[in-house]
Amino acid sequence: MTSATARPRTPDPSVPPRLIATDLDGTLLRDDKSVSERTIAALAAAETAGIEVFFVTGRPARWMNVVADHVHGHGLAICANGAAVVDLHGGPGAHRFTKVRGLAAPNALEVVELLRAAAPGTSFAVDRTGGVHHEPEYPPLRMDPAGSVAPAEKLLMADAACAEEPILKLLAHHPEMAPDAFLALAREAAGGRAEITRSSPTALLEISAPGVTKAGTLALCCAERGISPDEVVAFGDMPNDVEMLSWAGVSYAMGNAHPDVIAAASGRTVANNEDGVAVVIERILADRLSVEAG
Repeated sequence: MTSATARPRTPDPSVPPRLIATDLDGTLLRDDKSVSERTIAALAAAETAGIEVFFVTGRPARWMNVVADHVHGHGLAICANGAAVVDLHGGPGAHRFTKVRGLAAPNALEVVELLRAAAPGTSFAVDRTGGVHHEPEYPPLRMDPAGSVAPAEKLLMADAACAEEPILKLLAHHPEMAPDAFLALAREAAGGRAEITRSSPTALLEISAPGVTKAGTLALCCAERGISPDEVVAFGDMPNDVEMLSWAGVSYAMGNAHPDVIAAASGRTVANNEDGVAVVIERILADRLSVEAG
């Protein structure tokens, strides 16, 4: 499902929420990448009230330390746009993968060839469970030094040094194209061979295996818990959140959200820097107390 076709579900006010699914960057986190005290308190209060909280992010597991102290109960997070489920209880550097939905190297190679032809100047990175590897032209990552630097075709070879590590995402960067134009072009060029989305303000695309999205992996985690979509409240701000917001029974676009996200969500809250997730959680808990009080 692409952002062009996703539509919000109609909320059922008679169904109380059992799970909160929230994106991180631009959503739960403030722009300085911090979690506010108000948000920390709201997350803890939700868990105390019996509402599970899942962090559902495009981030790799190795970037999850920012919220590792704020997981409760199950301790699980959905990372890499649904390509991995990670247990954060191990602490920094000890996160354990409990589910991996990887991108096959032949699929990744085919997408590389198609995007090189459709958008000359595109450079690539390969994000694996053990780290990121990228081409010489790819913008260096401040938070994530490359494990190796080589052409994508070499990084994806069966005999590459990192080949035994599953591929979570292929990343594609273009130095000149507008982000949404690059996304539309890539989706057309790939023709369904992969899931392509974006969460960066730059022309940086995130490419996963066919069928792998935040929504798909969240649905699997919810099914394991006997939780229906109607019992989920979701939050997001960028195109990689669209499917999840459309799937959840109740969903909120942040005040700073991309237009496609606003169209896909059933509601809207204030911006991430104004603690928009906490504002809604507080309201949910207040409504629950009101109902219980009769």
